Amino acid sequence: MVTKRCKGWRKRPLPCPDRSGYHGGDMINSRRFSRIVFALAAVAFFGGGLRDAFDGWVDRTELPVLDVAVGTEVLARDGSLMRAFQVADGRWRLAPGAVDPLLIKMLTAWEDRRFEDHAGVDPMAILRAAGQAVTHGRIVSGGSTLTMQVARLLEEGPTGEWQGKLRQMRLALALERHLSKAQIMDLYLRLAPYGANVEGVRAASLLWFGKEPRRLTPAQAALLVALPQSPERRRPDRRPELAKIARDRVLATAAEAGVISQGDAEAAMAEPVPTIRRAFPSVAPLLAARLVRANPGALRIETTIDPRIQRRAEALIAKASRAQGQKVSAALVLADHRSGEILAEVGTAEWTAGQSAGFIDMTQAVRSPGSTLKPFVYGLAFDDGIAHPETLIEDRPTAFGSWQPQNFDNKFRGTVTLRQALIWSLNIPVVKLAQEVGPVRIAQTLERGGIHLRMQGATPGLAITLGGAGVTLEELATGYAALARGGTGITLSVQPGQSQPMLTPMFGRVAAWQVTNIMSQGLPPTGTPSGRVAWKTGTSYGNRDALAVGYNGGYVAAVWMGRPDGTPVPGAFGGELAAPVLFDLFDILPVIALPPPPPETLTVPNAALPLPLRRFAQAGQASATAARPSAPDALQFTFPPDGAELDTTAAITAKARGGRAPYTFLVNGAPAAVAQMQPSASIANPGPGFARLTVIDADGASASAAIRLH
Repeated sequence: MVTKRCKGWRKRPLPCPDRSGYHGGDMINSRRFSRIVFALAAVAFFGGGLRDAFDGWVDRTELPVLDVAVGTEVLARDGSLMRAFQVADGRWRLAPGAVDPLLIKMLTAWEDRRFEDHAGVDPMAILRAAGQAVTHGRIVSGGSTLTMQVARLLEEGPTGEWQGKLRQMRLALALERHLSKAQIMDLYLRLAPYGANVEGVRAASLLWFGKEPRRLTPAQAALLVALPQSPERRRPDRRPELAKIARDRVLATAAEAGVISQGDAEAAMAEPVPTIRRAFPSVAPLLAARLVRANPGALRIETTIDPRIQRRAEALIAKASRAQGQKVSAALVLADHRSGEILAEVGTAEWTAGQSAGFIDMTQAVRSPGSTLKPFVYGLAFDDGIAHPETLIEDRPTAFGSWQPQNFDNKFRGTVTLRQALIWSLNIPVVKLAQEVGPVRIAQTLERGGIHLRMQGATPGLAITLGGAGVTLEELATGYAALARGGTGITLSVQPGQSQPMLTPMFGRVAAWQVTNIMSQGLPPTGTPSGRVAWKTGTSYGNRDALAVGYNGGYVAAVWMGRPDGTPVPGAFGGELAAPVLFDLFDILPVIALPPPPPETLTVPNAALPLPLRRFAQAGQASATAARPSAPDALQFTFPPDGAELDTTAAITAKARGGRAPYTFLVNGAPAAVAQMQPSASIANPGPGFARLTVIDADGASASAAIRLH
């Protein structure tokens, strides 16, 4: 093929553009086309009356639906696309968004140079096309404007019949009277065909270049201009040579029109065209699908997801799942507990994997929490003033009615501190505490923290302490966020502005800090220094669920691994499967220190504790270290009475009877009035919620009352 040099080109020859403006468009019979031109000329000739008739004809044009449907988009916190959804008829069509001005300039230079000036039909282009048809005896170029192309795309009309062309002209004239040029260009950018079920510049840019069209190279912009003229025939993945020829013609025209320089055009022509169709973005795909279901009709759904952290989290989950095989999946929730914003949420290891039920969102699935609820029982016991981290307790075979739980390794440690019992996740000590606190109260406290137990029967039993109820992974993260926030919870949300602090605390900040301090002392599985993250693992009955939940001073995360169908995974333990993923996740986050102890925290060894706190004794049992009062008048708490509800923000007057002075009054385990010679004291109001008031006399005898403040 001989390449002729175009006028004005100084460097190596480039393919000359077709100056006619016709680029593989409509092929109509030249005689019929001439009739159309003649009819338009006749209208102009007859002047005013026919002009008015012509205007009325245009005004009576029945317009198609101009609100072109586009797919719903789910966006990350930085505005980037996480996942897009097809429109109802299965087409990929997205709102144009920001488009590189270079593409617009190339498009008008190639398709419609007088786009900004004509009223929908370009008489000069039509006369030129007609003259070329007469001169060459065949159709050389068409006279379609961008507005006429929009008219055809809106109605999906034919291109080869003169009746269809006349309809496009009439509709184009009407569109120009109802829409601005920007609105017409927007319609073209939405509707331009790119082959198969892909329409619009934005979908095509994501498909071929894997990026938004807001910044394009000259070669990329030219390809997006060239493809709609013959989208199937020029598909780069099937006919790359034809795609390149068409693209280079657009580049040559752009250079001739001064849109780009000759050097830029030559460099762009040297670039290969893409030959692989890329997948549309699918960041947090299950979360995105859930949000679309929850927001029917929404076209843009904004989220708090951090795309960088989300991709890293997805990679961690996929790697951990592959290492286990055996149809094992995994899930993860990460949030900023200061704001309640969810930053990453991975519902499955591989959302397209059928054998591991990748379509199930395991962040929302109800599963056994294993031992991950134990910290809340300890928090209540500390808050009630019936225990302290250094309190001694017996880890020995114990029957609770007909139930005799065992430790995970079927061994018993004898006398241990509650600190050791929680770090080692012993079962007997926590069930003893739960029996004292009460399973109903435990369930109510968990509910206040955002953890909703699903149980068999209406009344919770002691077994909830060891995982005998169902919760979701997102709820576990919510509950641990309350621990991280000093006992007061916050709703976690993936949508901006939806998180709200919970009104009623789970327990006081001293108890929350004590639990946090204990959980931060466990040795991390990855060799990370202890003390940075407070964490707890859990394994459900039969090795069905492996969990790890933790937090630092800014973030809270929960990890689950197992099989979505609930079948056991032999050898699966939370500490071995889920905990490494948890700490790998914290390794990619900023290190934010855990909070210091509140000023009122009692941080002393066991020997310095008040006598009743040195060794745990359940109701009806005497503490081994507490001497019984010799006086017949035993110590009693008289006001407020046990179970009282007070509506006050003022200080509370606490009164006791009996015992021997001096008296010490505690609020939620923290000293509130010391060395009182009378069995009464004015105690600072601890704020709304449950509180336990305790009085201890000189002999170590104690009495307490649980109250609720409004």
